[in-house]
Order: sequence, then structure tokens, then C-alpha cells
Amino acid sequence: MLMPNLAAIWTSVMEYHQIRRKASGGAQGARRIGLAVAAAGWLAGVGGAQAHPHVWVTVRSQIAFAPDGRVSAIVHDWTFDEMYSSFAVQGLAAPGQLAKREDFAPLAKENAGGLAQIGYFTTLKIAGKSVDFGQVTDYWMEERPDHLVTFHVVMPLKEPTPPGQYFSLLVADPEFFIDFEYDKDGVTLDHAPAGCSLSLAKPKALEADESSKLSESFFSGLAPGANFGFKMASRAIIACP
Repeated sequence: MLMPNLAAIWTSVMEYHQIRRKASGGAQGARRIGLAVAAAGWLAGVGGAQAHPHVWVTVRSQIAFAPDGRVSAIVHDWTFDEMYSSFAVQGLAAPGQLAKREDFAPLAKENAGGLAQIGYFTTLKIAGKSVDFGQVTDYWMEERPDHLVTFHVVMPLKEPTPPGQYFSLLVADPEFFIDFEYDKDGVTLDHAPAGCSLSLAKPKALEADESSKLSESFFSGLAPGANFGFKMASRAIIACP
């Protein structure tokens, strides 16, 4: 089987999201969605009718503050699962060598541009409102010694924003194609004002009907429901005096 590059994988995920937004319902709309799901499933190497999610990403996020105490950027380091990592490194380095940042440069550029179209699956809310991000210029990919691939990206806020009494950070794919999970030290604060604290709210247990939808997605290949990924994701909550 042909091994697609990572950019192609992300493209299929993005196409799925676009179809979800544009589909008007009915058999034709459902078929278009199903084809996009099948394409993403094929790229993941697991076939179209497999359970969600298709990809697993371990997340580390740093919330950066400016000297004046405003929130200035989100810095992500995403580590992909073994299967996706094996796809990503195909043909990038000599046998026995790790793929370096310069080897990944073209793919990193494509992925950074594609992910920017869907906001890097990142929602930052301050004072109850989603914050806009500026243009991303600092990004890279590399293969770790354990052969897992990490994607690093710095997302500057369009305008540095005072944190207020509290704000939240969520990294999630609403359609649950991709399962983003923080590791044990998944979120840190960089130069936060004195007194700011961080907590990680775990997702609530699924209701019976939600568990059923997730199980049904195994057979249909369709997403278990709109915004289902948000229900499965942890949320960082930062409180400042």
C-alpha cells in the first residue's frame, strides 16, 4: 500500500470538515461525508469503517505571557502516534537515520498552512470570547529517538490580551477524527503574572446515548456527532488575581 505524506493526511481531515459545513443533508450529502471519512481512514491505514478516532496526538502546550502580563502566544508540541509517525518519515532520511527538521521543512510548511485554516484545533477563550491568532511563522517537525514525530508551532495572539480573572484553553478535533490528549505535564505557564494558577479539567463520563453513538461510529465510519471531540477533550483553566 502507498504511504501518504502527512500533508495529505491533514488535507483529507480538512476536506472532511469542509464537507461537514457545506453538506445540505440527504443521501448525497451523507455519501460525500462518508467518502471523506473513508479517505481519511485509508490514509490512517485502518480503512473507512473503523472507530473514531483515527489519529492519536499527545499534546504539550505552553501559554506565554508578555512582560506586561497579557497573554501573548500558545506554543504547541504535538507528538503523533506510531502509525502516523511511520507515514510521516517515509523517504525523508537515510536508513538508520532520524529525520531532522530540515528534512521535514517542506512538510512542516504544508501542514502549518493547512492547519491554520482550521485554527490548529485550538480554542482559547478569554472573558468568555474566543481569541483570534495571528500569522504563524515559527514551526518545525522532527523525528524523536523513539521514532515518534513531533510537530512544534508557536501561535501568537493577533492582539496580546489581558487574562482577566480566568481563561481556558482547549485543543480538540470537534469531529473526533483526531484524539488530542495532554500528557502528565501537558500545560505550562511561561512568565505568568504572580498568583496565576493552572488546573486541567478532565472530560466528563459519556452519557449512555453518547457511548452508543461512539460505538455506532465503529460500523458507519461517520463521526459520532457534531462537536463530539469537545466532549472527549481536557480543558486547561487558568485563574489570575
